[in-house]
Amino acid sequence: MARRASPEINAGSMADIAFLLLIFFLVTTTMDVDTGITRRLPPPVENPDEDIKIKERNILNVLVNKNDRLLVDGKVGNIATLKDVAKDFMIPVYPDDPNHPETELKTIDLIGEIHTSKGVISLKNDRGTSYEMYIMVQNELARAFNELKDEMAQKHFGTRFDKLINEDEIKAVNEAVPVRISEAEPENIGDR
Repeated sequence: MARRASPEINAGSMADIAFLLLIFFLVTTTMDVDTGITRRLPPPVENPDEDIKIKERNILNVLVNKNDRLLVDGKVGNIATLKDVAKDFMIPVYPDDPNHPETELKTIDLIGEIHTSKGVISLKNDRGTSYEMYIMVQNELARAFNELKDEMAQKHFGTRFDKLINEDEIKAVNEAVPVRISEAEPENIGDR
């Protein structure tokens, strides 16, 4: 028996088809873009060598060690209560109490004369702090300021802060509730 010759398959157009499929999937595929933490940076310091002194009562120290343990003002803290502690610290209701931050009397357009806190939340992380814990702490601190802004907007403008559309109202609330978070360079804090 004679063997029949099998017909040859023309593979010349296979490369074209593969190229077209590659282009199709590149064009139709969406890429997730990681976003960072939204923070408005302060303006550049005019005299960088100048040492700025802040009274100890105006600082809430938040430390996170390499084991993701939270220390708030020298006491063991809990991520579940950090928002409430930060919010209580920043509310300007105790102007003469040495255990709370000092306040400043300001006159703000559309709001009037109010006391604002001089409090600053100082955040310091260990180099070994997990990214998840860092984000959770940042989130809780942001929630504290967002709730304070919501309460201020509700009191003076009858709506939540994120629902305000008037630029002057937004500016007034931001001036009444400034976000004062000082973040130090991470270092090896250890197991405190």
